[in-house]
Amino acid sequence: MGVEKFLFYVFVLIAVFASLGVIGSRNPVRSALFLVLAFVATAGVWLLLQAEFLGIVLILVYVGAVMVLFLFVIMMLDINLTPLKEGFARYLPIGIVVALVVLAEMAMVLNPTFFGLQNFPSPVALAVTDSNTKMLGQLLFTEYLFAFELAAVLLLLSIVAAIVLTLRRRHQSEALYQDVGVQVRVQASDRLTMVKMAPTVKANAPEQGAE
Repeated sequence: MGVEKFLFYVFVLIAVFASLGVIGSRNPVRSALFLVLAFVATAGVWLLLQAEFLGIVLILVYVGAVMVLFLFVIMMLDINLTPLKEGFARYLPIGIVVALVVLAEMAMVLNPTFFGLQNFPSPVALAVTDSNTKMLGQLLFTEYLFAFELAAVLLLLSIVAAIVLTLRRRHQSEALYQDVGVQVRVQASDRLTMVKMAPTVKANAPEQGAE
């Protein structure tokens, strides 16, 4: 077994272990951290496949941006885990059915009969000397431009949804807003009040030795 194959199996085992930790952990913060580990292991697999650009993007975009957004939402929502644990046995049959459906879909995708390379159009002919970044850039901004723009819109919606979720439990009177016009028109007399007071004379202390 070569070093490349050994590293491949190591990254794959780490990714599978982290994926099981995502769905098996009862703490949502731990699930998010397991997902970070799964992304890192998957990026290692991309690097072994000589797809350096995809591996770096997976680390920078998902681990560095998307997972930070996930952790922000989880911590701001303050999820109560007790009601979630109560309905575990009741929803277990539905979860098993959904898992079987997902497993069947994955088997169809991995089956070359339905989704083999021969069933898809050949990519744009590029020179062998072109880098992965150039090849991906030409495909993204030509054939897959609509999907690329749609992904950008979905990321924007996720950011807006995270902000809305953090403010949904607050009353309108509790939310703090900044009125720039009022701050600009403020005068010194509105913030500072001069009060004139009569001087206070402190009584002389009794002399030492006085009876």
